[in-house]
Amino acid sequence: MSEVVAMAGQAYMKQLQAHPLRTKAITSGVLAGCSDAVAQKISGVSKLQLRRLLLIALYGFAYAGPFGHFLHKLMDRFFKGKKGKETTAKKVLVEQLTASPWNNMMLMMYFGLVVEGRPFGQVKNKVKKDYASVQLTAWRFWPIVSWINYEYMPLQLRVLFHSFVASCWAVFLNLKAARSIANTKKA
Repeated sequence: MSEVVAMAGQAYMKQLQAHPLRTKAITSGVLAGCSDAVAQKISGVSKLQLRRLLLIALYGFAYAGPFGHFLHKLMDRFFKGKKGKETTAKKVLVEQLTASPWNNMMLMMYFGLVVEGRPFGQVKNKVKKDYASVQLTAWRFWPIVSWINYEYMPLQLRVLFHSFVASCWAVFLNLKAARSIANTKKA
């Protein structure tokens, strides 16, 4: 079994070297889809909402993976040759003040408009109502992930690490939302 895992890891790294953008996009899409399937099952749905799962996988493939690929290349170029804890802190700060707010806005808009199929006005109102809370919650968690990513992950594995943590985060958020809905129904 460990030989199979090692071979799969080598094959993945070979693809990452040969086709970095494509590999990161596919990885992000697969992880996003898997996290949605897990979240749906844990939340108690009797039958997977395949349309939703595929749309979330599409978001990972078409947006999150490529965005992460170019973000980390840009950060590496911007901080070229600089190392150490101070540089890591600056990278985390730049990411959290630029990419984090943008990504949360994009995800909220995509989820409302595309996944849920709501009209723009409803989505806009929901974003107005919930965005600050979402962003503040993100700032409690993601800087730690970013620190680990910049401090310990090689450039080519940063999108994979981020996508994996994002998958776990998505399951957590889905569970939190499901509990909130359940508590509202009880009241």
